[in-house]
Amino acid sequence: MMAGTKKTSDAKTGTKKVSDNKASENKANTSKTKVGNNKGKAVKAGVGKGENGKADFDFTAPEYYTNRELSWILFDHRVLNEARDKSNPLFERLKFLSITASNLDEFFMIRVASLKDMVNAGYEKTDISGMTPKQQLAALDTAIHELVNLQYSTYNRSLFPALVQNGLTIVKSHEQLTKEEGKFIDQYFEENVYPVLTPMAVDSSRPFPLIRNKTLNIGAMVRGKDSDDELEFATVQVPGVLSRVVELPERDGMRRVIFLEEIIERNINKLFLNYDIICAHPFRIMRNADLTIEEDEAEDLLKEIEKQIKMRQWGEAIRLEVEAGTDKRLLQFLEKELSLEDENIYSIDGPLDLTVLMKLYGLEGFEHLKDPKYVPQAVPQLPTGCNILEEIRKGDILLHHPYQTFTPVVEFIRQAAVDPNVLAIKQTLYRVSGNSPIIAALAQAAENGKQVSVLVELKARFDEENNIVWARKLEKAGCHVIYGLVGLKTHSKITLVVRREEDGIRRYVHLGTGNYNDATAKLYTDMGLLTCSEPIGEDATAVFNMLSGYSEPLFWNKLSLAPLWLKEKFLYLIEREKKYAKEGCPARIIAKMNSLCDRDVMAALYEAAAAGVKIDLIVRGICCLKVGIPGVSENITVRSIVGTFLEHARIFYFENNEHPEFYCGSADWMPRNLDRRVEILFPVEEPALREELWHVLTVQLADTLKAAVLQPDGSYEKVDGRGRKAICAQTQFAAEAVAKAKEAAKLTAAQDVKHKRTFTPAERRED
Repeated sequence: MMAGTKKTSDAKTGTKKVSDNKASENKANTSKTKVGNNKGKAVKAGVGKGENGKADFDFTAPEYYTNRELSWILFDHRVLNEARDKSNPLFERLKFLSITASNLDEFFMIRVASLKDMVNAGYEKTDISGMTPKQQLAALDTAIHELVNLQYSTYNRSLFPALVQNGLTIVKSHEQLTKEEGKFIDQYFEENVYPVLTPMAVDSSRPFPLIRNKTLNIGAMVRGKDSDDELEFATVQVPGVLSRVVELPERDGMRRVIFLEEIIERNINKLFLNYDIICAHPFRIMRNADLTIEEDEAEDLLKEIEKQIKMRQWGEAIRLEVEAGTDKRLLQFLEKELSLEDENIYSIDGPLDLTVLMKLYGLEGFEHLKDPKYVPQAVPQLPTGCNILEEIRKGDILLHHPYQTFTPVVEFIRQAAVDPNVLAIKQTLYRVSGNSPIIAALAQAAENGKQVSVLVELKARFDEENNIVWARKLEKAGCHVIYGLVGLKTHSKITLVVRREEDGIRRYVHLGTGNYNDATAKLYTDMGLLTCSEPIGEDATAVFNMLSGYSEPLFWNKLSLAPLWLKEKFLYLIEREKKYAKEGCPARIIAKMNSLCDRDVMAALYEAAAAGVKIDLIVRGICCLKVGIPGVSENITVRSIVGTFLEHARIFYFENNEHPEFYCGSADWMPRNLDRRVEILFPVEEPALREELWHVLTVQLADTLKAAVLQPDGSYEKVDGRGRKAICAQTQFAAEAVAKAKEAAKLTAAQDVKHKRTFTPAERRED
C-alpha cells in the first residue's frame, strides 16, 4: 500500500472527493478562455502573509531563484559527471561525453542565440533571478568555457589513456602515423575522400563562402607558388557523408583509428595544387538556429517553415571552435569574416565536435566495455498476438517505457487501422522516427476508408524537415492533416480510436508523456495510459474538435489542457495541499518532470513549503527553484537522475489529506509548456495503476547511485551512499520488467497447455 493511502469505503477506486473542494475542482476543470489567450488567467502566487496580515516573504523575489541558463549548465555538468565516473563502463563514459557536446550545441543555437538577439535589440528586462540578457551572457561566457575545459580534460586525461589501456588508440595527429599507415591513409584519401571534396579559395573574385552550421571544416592560409603575394584563405568542408572515424590496419594487437579531418589535412596540398600551404587547421562554427516565424503573416505555414529551415545555415555565427595552436593569421581572418568577438572563440585541446565519440561507441568488438544491451519487455496485460482493444476493455493499462516495449502503442494503431468496426483514428504527432510504423499504420487506415485526422506539429524544433516529409505522405494517403495552431506548439500526446460495437460507439484512448517515436521510446523513460473510460473518451473527442475546429467545450471531465487552464489546475492542487498543511492534515507533493522554471508555480511551491507541505521534486534538467532557504524552502528537496536512459516522464502526486491523486502529462512546469503550448494532464485513477506510479516515485526518491541532490548553495551532489542500500532506479525498473514479463509468459504458457488438454475416455472392458 502506498504511503499516505487511507482505507475507506472507496478502496476500489482509491479516490475520494472532499465535498468542500468540489466547487473548486469544478471551477478548475472549466474553461471559457479561447485557445492561445491565457494572459492573466492563472492564479497568482507569491506573497506569504503573517498573522498581522503583513507580508512575511515575497516569494517572487529574484534572490529566491536561479537563472535558467546557468541551471542548464549545471545539468550538462551532471551528464559530464557520468563521463567522469569510473564506475561506468568505459564506452558508456564516451557516450555521456558525446551527449554533453550535443547538448551544448543545441544550447548555443537556441538559448545563447536568443540572448544575443535580446542584447542586439536593446532588451534589458531582467529574468526571474534579476539578470539582464547582457549579464546572463557574461555569466554564461565564464560557465561555458569552464564546462568545455572540463570536457576536454576528461577526454585527454581520463578517457584517452583508458582507451589505450583497453586496446584502442586514437591517432591524434597525422604526423604520428607510421610510414606504412601513411601509405594506407593516402590511398584511402585518393579512393574514398578526394572525389567527394569541394575545395574553395577566397580572393578578389571569390567571396568568403557559406560555412554551414555545425559542419567541420579545414581552413588554410595559402600563397601562390613561387610568389610573394599576400596570404589568401582557403577552406574545405569535412564531408558528413563519410565516416569521420577511419580504422587503420591493426598493429601489435592494438586497434588504431584516425579522424577524417586529419586525413584531409595530411593531403590538403592535393586540393590546392597551385598554392603553397602555409598552415591548415580544423574549425567549426555554430549559428543562430532559432526559427522566427511570423505565423499570422505566413500564408502557408509549411512553406514558411521550409524556408526558415534553409535559413538556419545562414544564421548569425555565435561560436567558433578552433584547435589549440591555430595560426594567428588564420584565426584573425575567421574572426573578422564571421564578425565574432574573442569570447565567442573556443580554443580546443582535442578533436572538435565531441559528438564523434558516438561513432567510437559504435565500433564492434568492445561490447565488454559497454552496458549490456537492454531489451524492452512485454507488457503483462498485453501478450503477443492479443486483441489490444479487447484487453483495454478489461481495464486501464499503464505502460512504462523503455522498460516495457513501445510495441503495444504501435499495435494499438495498427490493429485499429485494419479493424472493420473502427470508424475513425485521431492523433497528435510531435516527433516520430524517420521510418515510423505509426505513420504507415495511419496511412493504411486512411486507405481502408477510415476517417483519419492527424495534427502534425511542424514547429517541433530540429524535427521540422522530417515532419514535413511524412505529413505530406499522410496527406497523399488520404489523411486529414492539420498543421498545428497559430502561435502555439501542440506538444500533447494523445490518440483516439472510435469504434462501433454492439452496445454503441466506444472510444479508446492512448495518453502519454512522450512522443510517438518508436526509436526514442527505447531510450526515454515515459509513461502511457490505454483506456476506454467514457469520460476520458468524451474529453479526447473535445480535444480534437478544439484543435481542428476551435470548438471548445464548456466543461471537461478528466483532462486538463494548456494553455487554457492547466497552470490554474496545478496552482489549485498546490494551494489545496497548503490549506491541508495549515489545518494540520497530511499534505505532501511529489512531482517528477524535466524542467522547473515557471515563477508562478515555484512561488506557489514556496508558499506551500512555508506552510508545512513536504515537497519532493525529481527534476532532470533545469531547476530555477532554490532549496534550504530559511522559512521558505526548508521543506523542499530536489534531485536529478542522470542514467542510461533519459528521464522524460512527468508524474505528479498530491497527498490530498490521505486521498491521494496521481496525474501524468506532457507538460513540464515551464512557461512555454503552461502558456504557449497545447498540453494534456490526465489522472490515473485505478488503484493498481496508482500503486505502480507510487512505486516509480518512491524508488526514484530512494536512488543512491544515479541521483544528484540540489544543495542550498545551488550545487548538486551525488547521494551519500554510506550505510544505505545501493539503489539504481533504472536498473531496478529494468529487472522488475524482466521478472514480470517472465511471470506473465509462464502464466500464458500454463493457460495454453490447459486449453490444449483433451479428455480421452478409457477403453471399455469386455466382460
